[in-house]
Amino acid sequence: MTHDEPPAAAAWRHVEARAGFEVVFPSRDADGYQVDGHAAAVEDGWAWSVHYMFVLDANWVTRSAHIACRSALGESKIHLESSGTARWLANGEPMPEVTGCLDVDLEASACTNALPIRRLKLDVGGAADAPAVYVRTRDLCVERLEQRYTRLPNVGGYARYDYVAPSLDFRAVLVYDEYGLVLDYPGIAVRVA
Repeated sequence: MTHDEPPAAAAWRHVEARAGFEVVFPSRDADGYQVDGHAAAVEDGWAWSVHYMFVLDANWVTRSAHIACRSALGESKIHLESSGTARWLANGEPMPEVTGCLDVDLEASACTNALPIRRLKLDVGGAADAPAVYVRTRDLCVERLEQRYTRLPNVGGYARYDYVAPSLDFRAVLVYDEYGLVLDYPGIAVRVA
């Protein structure tokens, strides 16, 4: 499955898990894409904001991610960089536990679930494991997240994927638009623009 070029901006309203909002500004350059995003929310009484900038190659494989979080706890930042062979550095330090991951999945972001979808281009019935460098919002802690996407038949013209993240005990059917951006992420976010 191929996707249209991403829109100049997209936005999601966070639901159930937290009250908040996310907006992203994807852009194309000579080498691939950049995704500049912001999310702000209140979760379990804790208010936070996150700014992120992802640099992706032409196939939507993450090359680097700059993430900054601000809350009453203070501000924290992390810079993730891939060697291009799925080996990662976090603030310049090797992270062997995430070797083999091609995507960064930011807990604060619905948009980051677009990365494996656009990269994998699964046909209906196709499935793939897509382990990711998972970045927690509260402390920007990085861990490996095993996840699997299975392409389901379209409904109403929209692509659907069975998404499973066993370590988070999470499973849902995610709905995507023609850009490969999530429209409905049950319990997490819905696209509003």
